[in-house]
Amino acid sequence: MSFLNCLPLYWGLAKTGSLLDFDVTKASPEILNTALVEGRLDIGPISVLEYLKHAEDLVVLPDIAIGSDGDVQSCLIISKVPLEELDGAKVALGSTSRTSVRLAQLLLGERIGVHPRYHVSEPDLGVMMRDAQAGVVIGDAALCAALYEAPRLGLQVHDLGGMWQDWTGLPFVFAVMAARREFLDREPGIVHRVHNDLLHARDISLQEIDLICEQAAEWETFAPETLKDYYLNGLDFDFGPRQLAAVTEFARKVGGPDAGFSPNVRIDVLGLRP
Repeated sequence: MSFLNCLPLYWGLAKTGSLLDFDVTKASPEILNTALVEGRLDIGPISVLEYLKHAEDLVVLPDIAIGSDGDVQSCLIISKVPLEELDGAKVALGSTSRTSVRLAQLLLGERIGVHPRYHVSEPDLGVMMRDAQAGVVIGDAALCAALYEAPRLGLQVHDLGGMWQDWTGLPFVFAVMAARREFLDREPGIVHRVHNDLLHARDISLQEIDLICEQAAEWETFAPETLKDYYLNGLDFDFGPRQLAAVTEFARKVGGPDAGFSPNVRIDVLGLRP
């Protein structure tokens, strides 16, 4: 994914040399979601909401994902007023990321008890807040908004990962790594090799996170310390029993006929018996 949250994985694949063995597609989450669902990718990250809609065709790779165990720092509601005052108010959605948007709607509706009027906007906080009382911002734009723009404009910052954990006691998984089921059946050895390469890349990048952050800060607007805090304290690259419980709980809360999947959707994880 062409966001900072995937930089350590990409860096790790390059450092280990595994990148030379892959045919890598680098694009926005929406493009990667569609490519994996349509079979133009064999293995890749996919947003949790899109995974749940196509779970029968996909198998989750264990021990690796993109999520948070508390505040994630890059999926935010930024508001002019307390969240309790957003009932009927305009809320701008600065992204087409369906998982983060659905999580924000779920938290506002069921956790806070308000029902705003949503509209899609470009991911520019100044533009979003012209006609809205709050905005949902994700990714690199959210990091910038929280660090620079929100304090300057006197806006409140609410972290979706932290709100979810306060509500459920669970981490949140924004994207899983998944393989197409038909590709796994046809090429199980390749899937296991790629899985191991991804885990190795993740582990070596976290061991050398200081170097990654120093190099990334040369072309990003963030200081090395900010990036290090984001990678070590904001993001969670694990997928174990607690993360599986989190995906299961999210499905239970948002699943149904309108969602395109059952609240009890079957989640298959590589190596785990259903």
